[in-house]
Amino acid sequence: MTRDELLALPASVDIVTAGRAFGIGRTTAYALARAGEFPCHTIRAGRAYRAVTADLLRVLRITPENSDGAGVAAPTPSDENTSHHQD
Repeated sequence: MTRDELLALPASVDIVTAGRAFGIGRTTAYALARAGEFPCHTIRAGRAYRAVTADLLRVLRITPENSDGAGVAAPTPSDENTSHHQD
């Protein structure tokens, strides 16, 4: 799924759609949901499983503000130390 498709999802989606976002097939998505191990928060509505879109986007680090589909990570102390130039 593209970033724009993910951002256009409703508040919750069926488990197959959520699985597609993670690159997980239908059978595996249902198995993970039944085991309580799906990568994002799911809810059970009768016999159906739904994934909470806000949590799906959080896990994938997708926000309306970033353009590449990856969250912006804060620099670690080791990154800060290696970014200084020595003359």
